[in-house]
Amino acid sequence: MLPGAAYGGVAAVHGAALALLAMAFGVVAVRGVAEPGVALAFTVLIALGECVRITLPGDREQAPIGAAGALAYALLGPLRGLPTGHGVFQAVAVTGAGLLLALLPALLLPHGARRHRQAPWRDQVRLDGAARRLLGAGFAAAIFQPLYTSGAVDRFSADGPVYGVFLTLVAALAALCDASLAALLRRARSGLRFPAALEDELRSLFGIGTAIAATGLLVSLAAGEVGLWALPLFCAPLLLAQVSFRRAAAVRATTGQTIASLARATEVAGYTPPGHARRVADTACAIGRELGLGTRELALLEYAALMHDVGQLSLVEPVPDGATALLPDEEQRRIARLGSEVIMRTGVPRKVAEQVARLADPWQGGPAAADGEVPLAARIIRVANAHDDLLTAARGRGVGEAVGRLEVLETLRLGRGRVYDARVVDALVRVRG
Repeated sequence: MLPGAAYGGVAAVHGAALALLAMAFGVVAVRGVAEPGVALAFTVLIALGECVRITLPGDREQAPIGAAGALAYALLGPLRGLPTGHGVFQAVAVTGAGLLLALLPALLLPHGARRHRQAPWRDQVRLDGAARRLLGAGFAAAIFQPLYTSGAVDRFSADGPVYGVFLTLVAALAALCDASLAALLRRARSGLRFPAALEDELRSLFGIGTAIAATGLLVSLAAGEVGLWALPLFCAPLLLAQVSFRRAAAVRATTGQTIASLARATEVAGYTPPGHARRVADTACAIGRELGLGTRELALLEYAALMHDVGQLSLVEPVPDGATALLPDEEQRRIARLGSEVIMRTGVPRKVAEQVARLADPWQGGPAAADGEVPLAARIIRVANAHDDLLTAARGRGVGEAVGRLEVLETLRLGRGRVYDARVVDALVRVRG
């Protein structure tokens, strides 16, 4: 269940998309379909593109071919040298029809069957993506089509550079619109701060986003010369790019399995309580989101948090309850360094090993620390680990859950600004207090 404000953000985006789609269908029903063969070709391209999806970091899904097809139709000018007249609302209607064709099989399945077929969150992600692409296509068409149909664009030669620059500018504005909508939806769905979510989305524009925009532009421009053959001809390279992204996703999955195995090793060997690494990682990520970390930083933070106790495997005798936060500082640092050395030999990103190596370093505060002497991820994990260790110790003494939580937070507050980063402790209080 989403909080009220978050639900309002999702509802606003979905409501705007539905209202625009209903208006577009109504206008097209009254006016009729211009160039029906062209409209059908783009509808099929968008529908097929929506069925061939990739998963990006942060459990984000993207349909590159569908998005490129929607952008190309929104920016479609002349076709084989002849003017087109589909306009804004037909561009939205064709995009919406393609999206509905792709979503229809999933929407028609019973809810229970969908749940067994895929994780429930994927339905939400797909609906969010469909709303974004519909609004993005409408935004691009609303800029380009009125200028094109009024003849204002005729001052630019379709073969000249000015026309291409104009289309590129419109595509860039549409990409910014899509990134803003995606950040708003991620803020609502995951609780990630909007600036961090927007930074992630803008960063992705330099990856698959650039390929989508370039393909959309090429299709719209090439259609003026070769007609509808431009659709399969220029979408094929984007399909090959999706294969590369899928391979990258497989590498990430392998890395995740390696990390999960290392995290479980200390539990299986009896060095840490069951679930300790997962609880520390969840708390660390909650703190990271509260402090505005982006998706990449949160992923590295989660990796480091899951493996923060790997160094305990070097101990002759396990620490009682695996509570390294109760050990002397020097022993904590030794365990952290040993864990870092193990991690560096696993193929996990080097930054993770560096974070683990520094997580037991004392927090001194002051300008040097503010400049990043101790990595923020290390400071976060240290607080998250101490929180779980102290809470486990409180339970072992028979202290009630509510009282134990208050006691742990008070202990961490006493070390605020001295042992622990004050900002991290304050963020912990907000998310776990």
